[in-house]
Amino acid sequence: MIDLASDPFTLFGTWMEAANASELNDPNAMTVATTTLDGHPSARIVLLKSWDTDGFVFYTNFESRKSIEIATNPHVALLFHWKTRKRQVRIEGIAAPVTTAEADDYFESRPRLSRIGAWASDQSRPLPDRRLLEQRLETEIARYANQAVPRPPHWSGWRVRPEAIEFWEDRDFRLHDRVTFTRTAHAWDSTRLYP
Repeated sequence: MIDLASDPFTLFGTWMEAANASELNDPNAMTVATTTLDGHPSARIVLLKSWDTDGFVFYTNFESRKSIEIATNPHVALLFHWKTRKRQVRIEGIAAPVTTAEADDYFESRPRLSRIGAWASDQSRPLPDRRLLEQRLETEIARYANQAVPRPPHWSGWRVRPEAIEFWEDRDFRLHDRVTFTRTAHAWDSTRLYP
């Protein structure tokens, strides 16, 4: 049973460690839910790249649809679902850009072709022909031949500072275990929920 006295970040770390040991692909995959400019829900899968008590971080093109939606309404939701562990974690919070240093450090850690791809792709915009992307990639490969690939000004990361974190664990007969942690001024309140 999930302990109501747990620290939600410590509990998340324990669950993430278990997911890393059991999930076949991308245990750090999470759904990011935003709202469109007219208030409709919008969701996609991204990869969690770091986390700590300040929040959960992912990186993307700031000209992408998700970034435009976040810039308009920074209230977002994250969802981790670890099927083999029969667990999920829901996070609701406020997104803000990471620091320039954080974005630079993470960008430099990416494979070279991924860094070049960040220059070649107009993420979320219409692509009339896949060959155009491949041509743009070749152009950028030539442009950065034998030199470092700098981080594009439109490429950075978002940190989601949680206001609520819910832990859900499967139990027989749909009698699941659910606990939600809600941020207060100086701590976290916890509540067990009906399944």
